[in-house]
Amino acid sequence: MEKDRLQAFSDGVIAILITIMVLELKVPHGSDWSALRPLVPVFLSYVLSFVNLGIYWNNHHHLLSATRRINGTVLWANLHLLFWLSLFSFFTAWMGENHFDALPTAAYGVVLFMAGIAYYILKTTIIAAQGPDSTLATALGSDVKGKISPVIYIAAVPIAFLNHWVALALYVLVALMWFVPDPRIETRLQG
Repeated sequence: MEKDRLQAFSDGVIAILITIMVLELKVPHGSDWSALRPLVPVFLSYVLSFVNLGIYWNNHHHLLSATRRINGTVLWANLHLLFWLSLFSFFTAWMGENHFDALPTAAYGVVLFMAGIAYYILKTTIIAAQGPDSTLATALGSDVKGKISPVIYIAAVPIAFLNHWVALALYVLVALMWFVPDPRIETRLQG
């Protein structure tokens, strides 16, 4: 399979996921500002998930830009990532509808953790297909951000039962770490 087909398929899935998430935003009954108040948690959880999906989409694009060979293992690793990303909409809605209660917030963290692990597996399988001296392997190096993100996510899961706001702050921290696209791949491809 050509990498362009894999990238187009993944882009389409992520676009559908974002569409599904926005459909969970229900129009309030009422025309004043107070009618929006109950929707604030739902909207904030949507924003967090939208940003996370955008980060994955952006980094996935950069990852595939540096990819020359796709094999069956890479295809399955990509589907594994898309599976975890597809759960964002459900857990986003659950967390928002329940005003960030402990269990939905912790479960959201588990999905973030699994998506981070799936991305790591995808990156590792792509590097294995390209070879250890490939542009991608040298660009990513030790990938500290990629290794620390899942650690923060999994630490936030039990913290959600103690203080869900701290867990949410950790989820936002990871998003902020990745918000600016990782320049290592782009710099390596241009140089």
